Formats: sequence, C-alpha cells, structure tokens
Amino acid sequence: MMSVSFSSSSDCFSDDLLCGEDSSEILSDDSPECYYLESPADIEESIAGFIEDERNYVPGIDYLERFQSQPLDASARARSVAWILKVQAYYGFQPLTAYLSVNYLDRFMYSRRLPQTNGWPLQLLSVACLSLAAKMEELLVPSLLDLQVEGAKYIFEPRTIRQMELLVLGVLDWKLRSITPFSFVSYFACKLDSTGTFSGLLKSRATQIILSYIQEASFLEYWPSCIAAAAILCAAHEIPNSALVNPAHAESWCEGLSKEKINSCYQLMQEAAVDNRRRKPPKVLPQLQVMTQATTGSSDSSSSSSTPSSYKRRKLNNSLWVEDDKGSSD
Repeated sequence: MMSVSFSSSSDCFSDDLLCGEDSSEILSDDSPECYYLESPADIEESIAGFIEDERNYVPGIDYLERFQSQPLDASARARSVAWILKVQAYYGFQPLTAYLSVNYLDRFMYSRRLPQTNGWPLQLLSVACLSLAAKMEELLVPSLLDLQVEGAKYIFEPRTIRQMELLVLGVLDWKLRSITPFSFVSYFACKLDSTGTFSGLLKSRATQIILSYIQEASFLEYWPSCIAAAAILCAAHEIPNSALVNPAHAESWCEGLSKEKINSCYQLMQEAAVDNRRRKPPKVLPQLQVMTQATTGSSDSSSSSSTPSSYKRRKLNNSLWVEDDKGSSD
C-alpha cells in the first residue's frame, strides 16, 4: 500500500463543498428519487418524463466501445466500483448513493480523459464522486479523510479531493440529481404487483440485483429504465405465481421501453447473478488509521497514515494531475 501525506489544516467535517444550487431546489419534490404525487395520471406523467430525460444522465453510446477497444481499462473501473461498494457497505450508505457515485464516475470518464486509466487518478476520481453522492443523499457524511477506507491505496488531502469535486461538478454541469434505475423500481413493482402483496420484496430484491451488476462494464449499454425493468423481472422469478412474467409484459409498463433491450439486459443480469453466487464475500478490511503529529517550530501540522516505515511514501503534487510519481517532501 502506498500512502500519501496530507495536510490536517482542513476542516474535518463534510460540509466543505459549497454548492451553488439553492437548497430548496436540491430538496424539491421534482427530484427523480423523491417525488410524491397523488393521482396515477400524475405518476405516469412523471415516469414518462424520466424516460424522456434519462438519456441526459448516462454516458454516450460509444462509452462501452471504449472499454471493448481498450482505450479505457474495464478492470480498473471494476476495482473502483468495488471500492465504492465496500465503502457504501462499511458506512451503511443508501444503495442510491453507491449508484450515483458510479454514475458520476462514468459520466466524467466519458467526457474527460484521465492522465492514466488506472492508479491514483482514478482513485481520486472515485473518492470525489462518492463524496458528492454522499452529500446528495446521506444525512451523516464522514469526513473526507474518513471516507478513504476499505483498502484505499492512496490517501488524498481534503483540499485535493475538493478540487476534484469541483472539476467533476463542472464536467457534469452540476447535474447531480441523476435519473437512475431507482427512479423506476417502485413504479414497475406496482405495475407487476398491483395488490402490493409482494411490492416491498420486489423492490428490495431488485435493488440488490441492480447493485450486483454495476461493476460490469457490459451493463453500460442499457439505460436506467431498462435496467430497472430487468431487475424487477429477475426479482419476480423468486416470487410464487410471478415466474411467468416476461419482457413482453414489462414493455407494457410504460411507453419507451423496448422488449428486446429488456430481454437482453435480463439475460445479462441472470448471468451476473450466477457469477456472484460463485464468488466468496469480500474480506472486510480494517479502517485506515490516521495520526496527526505537530511539526516542530510551526503552527501547521501534518498527518500520515499509520503504515510501517518500510512502505514507500509519496505526496501528490498540489496540482490536480501530475505526469508521473514525482513528489515533494515537506
């Protein structure tokens, strides 16, 4: 493990990102993940709006091709997503927080090229995206230092992460309230089970299925509504009297769904579920310990992770990107 020294002068609280958005807008009922509508007609109109707008919250159609032709490293992305899921589980974040983190990461990588497709730049991006998503969805957010747990290979200074957050916000045009599969899951569950007998179970199981696939770049081919429909179908096959539901039924849940796309995504999800059952649960790593030590003769303090002295230490340049492993020692 490589550790990166960081400054302890930054605040240890997580309200260090000042958003330009009005708070009433952020918490408004127009949010894709937070709508409270009364009539079925209003709900259907809202879902139709999500279907129409979801293309604006996913990477371009050639994003998957970049992984297949290898300008982008699919395995490096998978490791970053795996780390995000570990931190989500470690802190008990909502599933939506993890999904948004990955969504921000993919949208950024589609629009902006990293100086290298793996290593510290991708980890810095992952930390920044997770921090932004947590600030959007969680009531209690760990500090930027505490967020870097669960096998983080580098430790970044809070000021470096905040710079990266601002870069991500700029690239995403501050559009953080993404339309995700969770925008559709409740609606599709009710369409499948109008009585509400199994809707809670359908939503819970579909959520697990959705999170089980996001490491796989292959699912980048599908839009959120398609992923939600396929996940509900997979969940339905675990419930009595629902096994006969097929993509043709799902296509009728709302306009804009494609039976062929749903079926393709559904088949891919089943394959991913089989692979997941074959894997052992990941080992939970201990939380990274951070120590702060005052610098002699100075009011400033510096911190470093409590790793053995034999580990190679490096400090990232204060600039956002560096060309190589060049560093400066304090």
